[in-house]
Amino acid sequence: MDTNLIILTLASILADSSPLVFAVIGETLSEKAGVTNLSLDGTILLSAMVGFAVAFTTDNLYLAFFAAMCVGAIIAAIVAFSSIVLKLDQIAVGFVLTLLCGDLSTFFGNPYVRKPGPQVSHFAIPGLAEIPVIGKIFFDQNVVVYLSVLAIVLAWWWIYKTQPGLKLQGIGERPAAAFARGTNVNRQRFIYTLIGGALVGFGGAAYSLFVKLGWSYHHTYGIGWIALAIVIFGGWHPIRAALGAYIFGGLQSVSGLAQSIPAFANVPTQVFQTAPFALMIVALLLVSNEQIDRFFSGSPVSRKIWNSLRGTPPGALGSVFEQE
Repeated sequence: MDTNLIILTLASILADSSPLVFAVIGETLSEKAGVTNLSLDGTILLSAMVGFAVAFTTDNLYLAFFAAMCVGAIIAAIVAFSSIVLKLDQIAVGFVLTLLCGDLSTFFGNPYVRKPGPQVSHFAIPGLAEIPVIGKIFFDQNVVVYLSVLAIVLAWWWIYKTQPGLKLQGIGERPAAAFARGTNVNRQRFIYTLIGGALVGFGGAAYSLFVKLGWSYHHTYGIGWIALAIVIFGGWHPIRAALGAYIFGGLQSVSGLAQSIPAFANVPTQVFQTAPFALMIVALLLVSNEQIDRFFSGSPVSRKIWNSLRGTPPGALGSVFEQE
């Protein structure tokens, strides 16, 4: 295969996966705090519509991304309030919000269907973009891509290398112990859920203003469900979860390239469009399969390696904590 084609493909994977990276990092923060935001698919869809609508009407991309982040934060606030204050089931609330946001995006997005609008402009970093191979992949992109990589690094650093990050792990793993040490568990859960929702909203706007330009019905094609699966696939670790997002982006690119191969000329295009989703589901099932767990638990070394790859959910994920 041509070297330039490989470089362009890798650069494309990095760019096209950036909205999914934001959604995955946002949900990882939320679930690390113990709150499952199942509304991701609807949030991404509605924020993609709002982001494009604001950009279309104001021609201001900064305002568009801010509006999309506000949408994501508001939806996340509903999830947090329902689960923390009203003590409702997080899964049920998130699922209902997913359906509601999808309908709202269709209703309010109708005037903007298939209309041309502004988009995030290309911004190569001077000097770094000229580096052979690496420069074209990492530094010849745009601001959204750079911010997605920065979000991965910051999330990892915050969770594992700072005192507030240790408290975040505590409220997700053992909220009673964290509360005994003086942490306001429910307030922290609320804050991290809002931050996670805002990042999801940013990712939604990135779809309509960068990856898949414009707006149309069901514009983001179930990507929120994939983000939820990738968080589990990545073991609730920001770097591994981001790697899962890039793997999904790579599967989409490979499926796109496969359509140009003569041997696959008679294969329906729908197969290539849905194959990455099916493969991610298969990978998720393999990660959560008990028989595979027993296979790798034969020796302490293999068990340790498998557990580090597989990851475990936060101990208090989805539970209600009563602060006395």
